[in-house]
Amino acid sequence: MSNDPVPPTPARRGLLIILSSPSGAGKTTLARRLMAWDPGLRFSVSATTRPPRAGEVEGREYFFRDRAAFMAMVAAGQMLEHAEVFGELYGSPALPVEEATLAGRDVLFDVDWQGGQQIRNSMLGKHTLSIFILPPSIPELERRLRARGQDSDAVIAARMRKSRDEISHWPEYDYVLVNDDLDRTEKKLKTIVSAERMRISQQPGLVEVVRHLNREFEARQ
Repeated sequence: MSNDPVPPTPARRGLLIILSSPSGAGKTTLARRLMAWDPGLRFSVSATTRPPRAGEVEGREYFFRDRAAFMAMVAAGQMLEHAEVFGELYGSPALPVEEATLAGRDVLFDVDWQGGQQIRNSMLGKHTLSIFILPPSIPELERRLRARGQDSDAVIAARMRKSRDEISHWPEYDYVLVNDDLDRTEKKLKTIVSAERMRISQQPGLVEVVRHLNREFEARQ
């Protein structure tokens, strides 16, 4: 018999979980529920040039930067992704994400299709899990936007026009969920995340486990 110690359960590499949808489809609510389900899940706090809304706190919802400071971060290679949406810049600082995933923590991104595409094409792309949330209907999408009470009629109209283009990118994602019932969609989302955490690419320690098994085979000969 081999005297090698049995290796511990292999450590897991964290996922970059991308949630995208047109405004009003429910991705922000689903992201909050996912965070409540797993307190170890880290939310990627984006930088943005848009002004803070009532109740938003620097470093919690966003890092608020002016355009010059934001572009300086991009030029320095400090953004994992960035995009311009409705005239404002949004981006995800890269270093905190890489540090979290190396420590085995998943990082959640609430981004549009442009941000999701850049993350998937980045050096961390093989560790991404991308999920697109669809509304059950266009009238329901508009109803949800109005029910939020955050935007003017002009902004809502702009979001509705943009939603068609956003929805056209659904085939680029690993999974697509139709959010016709929030509780049911939440359950599906948790199932996807639980399964994807067991991907071979997320379990680098498996190599040592298999080596140990092979040594045990050799010891039996």
